[in-house]
Amino acid sequence: MKQTLLDKFMSQKGLYTGFWIIALFMVTMLIYYTANLQKEVPPIPKVVKSVSGETLYTYDDVVAGKGNFQQFDLMDWGTLLGMGAYMGPDFSTEFLHYRAEYLYDFYAMELYQKTNAQLTEVERGAVKERVKQDFRKQTQLLEDGTTYTDASAAAYHKNVAHIVRMLTQGDPERAFPGGVITEAEAKTIAAFVDWSQLVASTFRTGTDRTWSNNWPPEPLIDQDLTFNSHKISLWEFLILWTLTIVVIYLSYEYLFKKDADEKLEPALKITHLFNSQKKLLKYVPIVAALFFVQLLLGGYLAHLYTEPTKDFIFSQSLLPFNVIRSIHTQLAILWVAVGWLVGGLLIAPWVAQKDHKYPWLVDVLWGALLVVAVGSIIGLYMGATGQMRNTWFWLGNEGRELLNLGRIWDIGLVVGLVFWFVLIVSLIRKAATNNPIVSTIIWSSFAIATLYIAGMMPVHKVMPNFTVDDYYRWWVIHLWVELTFELFAAGVIAFFTVSLGLISHKTAVRVMFFELFLIMLSGTLGVGHHYWWQGLDEYWIAIGGIFSALEPLPLALMIVEAMKNQREKVHSSEGFAFSIPFMWIAGSAVLNWIGAGFFGMVINTPTISYYSHGTYLIMPHGHVALLGAFGFISIAFLYMTSRANALANGLVWNEKLSRYGFWILTSGALLFAIPTYIIGMQQTEMAMEMGYFYTRTREAIEGMKGWMWARTLPDGLMILGGGVILYDLVTKTFFAKKEII
Repeated sequence: MKQTLLDKFMSQKGLYTGFWIIALFMVTMLIYYTANLQKEVPPIPKVVKSVSGETLYTYDDVVAGKGNFQQFDLMDWGTLLGMGAYMGPDFSTEFLHYRAEYLYDFYAMELYQKTNAQLTEVERGAVKERVKQDFRKQTQLLEDGTTYTDASAAAYHKNVAHIVRMLTQGDPERAFPGGVITEAEAKTIAAFVDWSQLVASTFRTGTDRTWSNNWPPEPLIDQDLTFNSHKISLWEFLILWTLTIVVIYLSYEYLFKKDADEKLEPALKITHLFNSQKKLLKYVPIVAALFFVQLLLGGYLAHLYTEPTKDFIFSQSLLPFNVIRSIHTQLAILWVAVGWLVGGLLIAPWVAQKDHKYPWLVDVLWGALLVVAVGSIIGLYMGATGQMRNTWFWLGNEGRELLNLGRIWDIGLVVGLVFWFVLIVSLIRKAATNNPIVSTIIWSSFAIATLYIAGMMPVHKVMPNFTVDDYYRWWVIHLWVELTFELFAAGVIAFFTVSLGLISHKTAVRVMFFELFLIMLSGTLGVGHHYWWQGLDEYWIAIGGIFSALEPLPLALMIVEAMKNQREKVHSSEGFAFSIPFMWIAGSAVLNWIGAGFFGMVINTPTISYYSHGTYLIMPHGHVALLGAFGFISIAFLYMTSRANALANGLVWNEKLSRYGFWILTSGALLFAIPTYIIGMQQTEMAMEMGYFYTRTREAIEGMKGWMWARTLPDGLMILGGGVILYDLVTKTFFAKKEII
């Protein structure tokens, strides 16, 4: 039968070629947009002054303020241009809103000799137009310098007094103890925040939209969404629906059909462990313990979210919200990353069918990672609490949400990742069983090891421009996690499904290449959905929106694959020694689709993102996706290591407690999404109806306190599940008895 073009594409050779074509194209486009980055980002003016000639602040003040904003980790308390945590204010919005309120009073007095509260509706309409003129026509963000009207200059001074008081004395209603930042440091932070307010309120040169594409919504100056965002949102849904049908059709028509002579590989038989694999056992309790501590800190933060004016077990002066949140998020990255390292080191000797020449190097890596973990956590705490003012950048808290590690610890982590890659590639690069699955694991390992460097530019100092800095920060958060980690996950899932005797090698390779194609197609430029409102140009709304819509496609394929594999194994008569590790792998596919696919699409359309940006609606996506997409696979690696040890040494293996841990944790994660989703949707509605400023006030959240307390159940379940998993892994790995034959 003559092959059609589609037949050729869906063959192993066609999918391999398609993957490399799309990979080269997407990377080229990303490099092109990066090369043009400096042309589109909002400038930092050399000086900001009033029309009367008063210098308000300079370029150096903005850069120094950004450094202090990072040093004291304010991004893990509030947000800047919507980027950060949800407890404190959005600093950009507060400055914009308070400036507008001041101008209303100023121009009301100038035009009508009344306060704003005394104006009639008609008079207030005239004042609004005057205020908009001040914002839009009399204020421009230019590199050579920005000039404020005397009224806006006076508003700036009032904003400075507000933020200095808040940062030095604290904000108990929003869980900020104060007492760390000095008045001089707070004044530089005010300059940086005011620059971000200019980004959000002044028109981009030659356009009728602000540098932040009209974010945040602010009724006082008629700032709202443009029709372009609605149009892109519509295209997102149309493309997603169409391509979902296409992907499902191609999967069942070409990928999951078995050939008549297709045979499954025999399930992996483990009779002994290599020396390097034995050394991985010490990783198991460390990773599980880091996970459990992270869950405990999450419970602490949840209580502060609910009752910010009250201490929970410990005094907030000892455990401030922003500091604990930074440790909470960094522990997530550490335990997930180290768990994946364990998986790579476990797989490599099986692939190569031999051990490392120097197995003790695995111990060296363990020691190095332990130093980075302990040192970085100490630095995160001491840096943000003002105990490392001269060394915070290198050893303390770098204060960039999710990338908080001081630069020395950053470098240490990269060195550890590169060392891990070298250990793997040196062992399996000449293996007799080397194949596309192994190559995918190797090169995605290399990408994981090196892409983290993108978040470290420049290596030696703070990046002056927040928009540029955030551009590269998302390279790590999105491209590191939603691209390279997913490539690695696709390779690992293919390896395990073949090794565990679930599908044939031929089918696994075809499915893997199709997944790689979809991951590269969606994940590379899909990073743009984080760029809409923080200072990049309008075309990112279209690029980020369209490609973000495609991100659920490979996730949907993975879930279909996992469910088919599990069903086939359940109905087979064979024994299955690795049901617990596979349960976590299958659970990863399901939770990944729910967290990254379903909840990701909830917030990724420009229309919803505009109003939900920086609200609780982000929480279901972030928590469920991270745990499902990467955490579950990390736990699968731990159980795979423990199970291999049990098989090699003839140890008792009881799965009852393991299943309890899985279902308690999974139930907690899914239930967590319900109250946070409801709170986030109500916040999003408030942002649309009343403006974003009100959304971020404590008053707005207090009205949803019942749902805040409802988080206690899922938080408790996740902590309980993490405790069960820690206990189960430790007892299975180190205290299991010999089987009686």
